[in-house]
Amino acid sequence: QVQLVESGGGMVQAGGSLRLSCVASGFTFSEFTRSHMSWARQAPGKGPEWVSSMTMTGATYYADSVKGRFSISRDNDKFTMYLNLNNLKPEDTALYYCARGDLATLRTGQGTQVTVSS
Repeated sequence: QVQLVESGGGMVQAGGSLRLSCVASGFTFSEFTRSHMSWARQAPGKGPEWVSSMTMTGATYYADSVKGRFSISRDNDKFTMYLNLNNLKPEDTALYYCARGDLATLRTGQGTQVTVSS
């Protein structure tokens, strides 16, 4: 059974940075390396919002709202996805989670909370 466990969230001031991690289990190495993976977020009272994706070939995509500030990466040997969040803004406050697939927003894990104060 595939599981995704996110960590690394916290409370920061505007302009600050965080690094989120997502550890995947239940994949074989081949399955993970061949999986497109995404990060998404959900702010209080709002629906899920796609943030970024990384394909199995390493291509990356970002939502306009985070382009130039966030960076997605993966370490296949560790079955881990990362999301570096820089120059954070209060509107980035949300529950962040990783998802399997390209442009994916389906949450299966508990997510990690990011709170940005002004």
